Amino acid sequence: MDMVDSLVHAALVGIGGTIILDLYAFLLQRVLDVSGTNWKMVGRWIGHMPKGEFIQPAIGQAKPVSGEHALGWAFHYGIGIAYGLLLVALWGTGWLQKPGITEPLILALALLMLPYCVMMPGMGMGMAGSRTPNPNMTRLKSVVGHCVFAAGMYLTARLLT
Repeated sequence: MDMVDSLVHAALVGIGGTIILDLYAFLLQRVLDVSGTNWKMVGRWIGHMPKGEFIQPAIGQAKPVSGEHALGWAFHYGIGIAYGLLLVALWGTGWLQKPGITEPLILALALLMLPYCVMMPGMGMGMAGSRTPNPNMTRLKSVVGHCVFAAGMYLTARLLT
C-alpha cells in the first residue's frame, strides 16, 4: 500500500467511525430520547474563533454565525478524519492491513482530553462538563461515544481490508 492509498484509507477509517457514531447517536435519540451533541452549537463556537473568541460563557446565548450548522458538522467529520490519520500515524500502515480494536480504543479514550479540556470549557460547559445539568452523564456519554467511534473505525478498517 503506497502513501496516498494509506492516507485515503486512514481518512476513510475516520469517516466510517464518525458515521457509526452518528448512527449510534441517532438511535439513542429516537429510541431512548437521549440527546447527542448539538453540532450547530459547535459550529457557533468554531465560528467565533476567527474573531479571537475561543471561550463562550454560554454557547446558546452567543451570537449566531452564518452557516454554523454546516460548520459544526464539517468540524465533526474533520475531527473524525484527523483521528483516522492519527491512528495510522501512531500504529503504522500495518494496522490498516491487519486492524485490531485495541489501538482505536486507546486513541479514542486518550483523546477524550480534547472535549473534556478544550471543547466543553470553550462552550461554557466547564471542565469535563462540570457546569452541565448532569456532569457525570455528560462524561459517560463522551466515554461511550468515543468507544463507539473506536469500534466504528475498527469495523471500517475491517471492511476496507
